[in-house]
Amino acid sequence: MACSLAKKYGSSVTIAYVYSLEAFAYAGAAPVPIPDFQPLEDAARAKGKAILDQGVNTAKDAGVDASERLIEAPSIVQALLECAEKEKADLIVVGTRGVSGFKKLIMGSVSSGLTSHAICPVLVVR
Repeated sequence: MACSLAKKYGSSVTIAYVYSLEAFAYAGAAPVPIPDFQPLEDAARAKGKAILDQGVNTAKDAGVDASERLIEAPSIVQALLECAEKEKADLIVVGTRGVSGFKKLIMGSVSSGLTSHAICPVLVVR
């Protein structure tokens, strides 16, 4: 959807992937040896890079210029909002997984957070 709109209006896209390692930050609070979380961080970065590469390739195939941002941050919503502001985005396009009920209450919703706090329009695609 983002590529289609970018092509129609002669724009480019910035593809962002945010991963969070916040859950591991509390490991140092316990009086036990701190495990090595580097393999988990490496795996998160590799997954993010693979997703970004796929997005850039999709944009190229559509004839759209694309850049990528791999971001590690405790808040996915805040990181995306800051990225959009820094990039001077005209529109944020975000997908939704349709999480609802208790899972949404616990996890929150990235799309809901973006639509509530973004300074530019947000298009949520299902």
